[in-house]
Amino acid sequence: MILWLNGAFGAGKTTTATELNRRLPKSFIYDPENVGDFIVNNTNGLFSDGDFQDIPLWREMNYKMLRLIAEKYDGVIIVPMTLVDPGYYGEIIENLISDGIKVKHYILYAQRSEIKRRLEDRSRLFFRDETFALDAIDRCVDAFDNHITDVKIYIDNMSVDEVVEEILRRL
Repeated sequence: MILWLNGAFGAGKTTTATELNRRLPKSFIYDPENVGDFIVNNTNGLFSDGDFQDIPLWREMNYKMLRLIAEKYDGVIIVPMTLVDPGYYGEIIENLISDGIKVKHYILYAQRSEIKRRLEDRSRLFFRDETFALDAIDRCVDAFDNHITDVKIYIDNMSVDEVVEEILRRL
């Protein structure tokens, strides 16, 4: 089974995935960003600008890799990845489902103000430039309000433990 954790940047997908991985036997975290890093790092700067999700090969590689793993692995594959483009969602998640792969897709959903606060906190704590993530807040919230509307877990006032417990309950 694939457990896809979607949500805006800063919603806590990676933190939630780490805790789920700790609690779920026979689970591991698959990070689609590694495919993006591979493409960017091995193409001599051809794809160093923009969002690697816009590279068709990124979507194809992740879809095929997740399908291959899901067909051979009898545990839980946890995928923490923001995916807001409905077409890209179709190319990966809907195609996996069409192939008969069991996919549980949860959106860690928070209000704009909460996401902004989390990203600003993360920027201060880790001395990271969160410009890309901050600029994407409206795009993410709009996508989860209007286009990708699977099961939402409203996380504004929830701890990580509460989010994990809610996901485990729904599984």
